[in-house]
Amino acid sequence: MLIAESPVQMKSWVVAEAAPVSGSTSLLDQIGNTPLLDLSDFARSLGVAPGVGVYAKAEWTNPGGSVKARAALRIVQDAERSGKLAPGKVLIDSSSGNTGIAYALIGALKGFDVHLVMPANVSRERKALVKAYGATLIESDPLEGSDGAIRLVRKLVAEQPQRYFYADQYNNDANWRAHYEGTGPEIWRQTDGRITHFVAGLGTTGTFVGTGRYLKDRKPSVQLVAVQPEDELSVIEGLKHLPTAITPGIYDDTLADEQLPVAAEAAWEITRRLSTAAGLFVGFSSGAVVAAAIDVAKRLEEGVVVTLLPDDGSKYVSLGIFD
Repeated sequence: MLIAESPVQMKSWVVAEAAPVSGSTSLLDQIGNTPLLDLSDFARSLGVAPGVGVYAKAEWTNPGGSVKARAALRIVQDAERSGKLAPGKVLIDSSSGNTGIAYALIGALKGFDVHLVMPANVSRERKALVKAYGATLIESDPLEGSDGAIRLVRKLVAEQPQRYFYADQYNNDANWRAHYEGTGPEIWRQTDGRITHFVAGLGTTGTFVGTGRYLKDRKPSVQLVAVQPEDELSVIEGLKHLPTAITPGIYDDTLADEQLPVAAEAAWEITRRLSTAAGLFVGFSSGAVVAAAIDVAKRLEEGVVVTLLPDDGSKYVSLGIFD
């Protein structure tokens, strides 16, 4: 039973599966194999039973600082193999920040131009990072959010189709496949197959769809919990309220065992507590999924609940939410 083998005792779970070193190593080879952090003590302080383990993948350890490095790299690699991203082509996509930063980093390493359409009200840090990597930033209407950025990038591509490779992260199967082949197997190994619940936020939906499909294939009893803001007025950076947004083409609405709405206030409260009580300075969407994971864990007497921390808090400081 899981109570007899408490997650706290199983320290082998909380490891970084680093790539072996043999000669020179590309920065891009360091994407993936992120640590699985034990948040069980933190969860117990909020009322979770002793027999339940709560864990989270530290995705800010990826080059580029977020989980989006996984999908961005797979999208670029697939496009290079197919010839869609050929010499002279400009990679273009819409992004609220993290995927754009990952594209810009990869473009700097591989030598192709990157144009990014981002809402004008994204944080100064995210704008500065994409520019630091040499990408061209195109700002869309801040009042239209990520959907406005999607509409603008489609307009630009329609006007000059020969100029661009449109990465289209919301509709590109390489997005979820990066997680089916990477994130899912990592979680399976790191929990030794003991995972009972996977909790993830919905943005492009690639993380939830790819990881969830892999875990269901390995263990159909795993419960998949999809997290999104409770309504269109609850703004949680990185997450979409799908009923009132452009639904990503890669989203599989039959996959989730449960849809769990989270209020912006609850997401912020857990984000703050993670910093002050667990030493984890993470982004707002990380707070949202941990809040949801704790909600799920409180219903259980035993189990292993795993979530994913998309990024750290460094890109959000100028928004004032940590003041």
